[in-house]
Amino acid sequence: MRLFHRLTGWFRSRSLRSRLAMLTAAAVAVAIALSALACWFLVKDQLYKQVKQTLQEAPPRPVLPQEKPASPKGLLSCGSTAYQALSLSKQLDSIRPAHPFPNKWDVQLVAADGMVCFPTGSTKIINVDPSDLSRLDSGLSYTFREGSYENGRPALVRQSPVTLPMEDGTAKPFVMLVANETANQENALRGLGLLLIGVAGLGVVGAGVTGTLVARQALKPVDQLTDVVEHIARTEEVGTTIPVQGNDEIARLATSFNSMSTALLNSRERQTRLIADAGHELRTPLTSLRTNVDLMIRSDETGRPLPPATRTKLLGNMKAQMQELTVLIGDLLQLSRPDSPKPGQNLTVLALHDIAARAVERARLRGPSLTFAVELDPWYVRGDGPALDRAVINLLDNAVKYSPPGGTIEVALHQGALTVRDHGPGIPPDELPYVFDRFWRSPSSRQLPGSGLGLSIVAQTIQDTGGEVALGPARDGGPGALATIRLPGQSDLPQ
Repeated sequence: MRLFHRLTGWFRSRSLRSRLAMLTAAAVAVAIALSALACWFLVKDQLYKQVKQTLQEAPPRPVLPQEKPASPKGLLSCGSTAYQALSLSKQLDSIRPAHPFPNKWDVQLVAADGMVCFPTGSTKIINVDPSDLSRLDSGLSYTFREGSYENGRPALVRQSPVTLPMEDGTAKPFVMLVANETANQENALRGLGLLLIGVAGLGVVGAGVTGTLVARQALKPVDQLTDVVEHIARTEEVGTTIPVQGNDEIARLATSFNSMSTALLNSRERQTRLIADAGHELRTPLTSLRTNVDLMIRSDETGRPLPPATRTKLLGNMKAQMQELTVLIGDLLQLSRPDSPKPGQNLTVLALHDIAARAVERARLRGPSLTFAVELDPWYVRGDGPALDRAVINLLDNAVKYSPPGGTIEVALHQGALTVRDHGPGIPPDELPYVFDRFWRSPSSRQLPGSGLGLSIVAQTIQDTGGEVALGPARDGGPGALATIRLPGQSDLPQ
């Protein structure tokens, strides 16, 4: 077990290219080994089947003329041992008829009492196996076993029970062993085995080389990806991409990396732009505050106090600048939240119609000369209450800011679609793609108060709630702009 863990650890410590090459070589080696074994066993079965067919052609018993008794004068030479019987058979070969199984089979008969008999012309002794005598009472016509000759040469032996007449007139049971030498078959199988081993070895080496080349080519995009990642880690230059070829898994990985790198670049650019825009927007109120504070300090240091009216105006300006800073910092904090909050975080069931009604009441205070046409149907959503309040208020504040004195603002909520329509100057078509960008302000409205973050907060809040927001021209083609918020929900209060 320890050796297995060691080998596993060693394998995992190799490079991906080496592991892929080794796995390819191992898979090919297993396939070649299985094919070689199947081939070897198939050839062995065919060779031995031919030997068996040859043995099956042998007569089931010795052919004895007129069934003469098995005596030295007959066709069989018998003795108490195989050596004695074979020696007697060789001495009498010149005076007896020819061997009934000439040159094609080697035959030997064995009795239960140890008597061994050979037909005339026999030249080989078949080694007797203990299982041979058990065939005397088996009732089977014949069976086969692997055996050998007395000189050690391999053979395939057929065993069959026979009964022969003896000189005393009795019938004696024997086991007739018919054998054919299988040395040629063994040599052929040995040569085939060596050939298959050589072919398998060459196949494994070739598979290793091929696996290395395939792994190198297949992992080339991974090497490129690694180089790019190391370059980014070393230089912090996000946005670098790699070429994509094909549509396989490596190509998908490269595409995903390119998307991630581009997203990181865009994120860094947005972050840099946000910092620059925030610094620019903070500079104006801070500069005004510093000027007013310096003026008041200088008047005190010179002993020339400011007139009460001037001092009151300066303090009012400072308060307004502080309020602008407070709103700007609040907007920045709102936008600094993660773009993808955790599911279920700060989510409750909210009455969107109540949120819209509260926002309308606040907008009435900011635009007392404006007329509000309100039509709100019940609609319940799941979301962050303070964030939705802020988003709807920002939308209505934007409509109040651009509405002419005495104008009308139409607010409607039907089937989860909240629309706010003003009758102001509207938005030029070329500026519509930028209205939800952070700190973006139309050139025609830069003299109006605001930081350019209100609509960005609206877009982020609505997207976090799972809805959609759009801003465009009025549907009837009249003056003004139409803002639409769509949020998933239902008209009945969820239980």
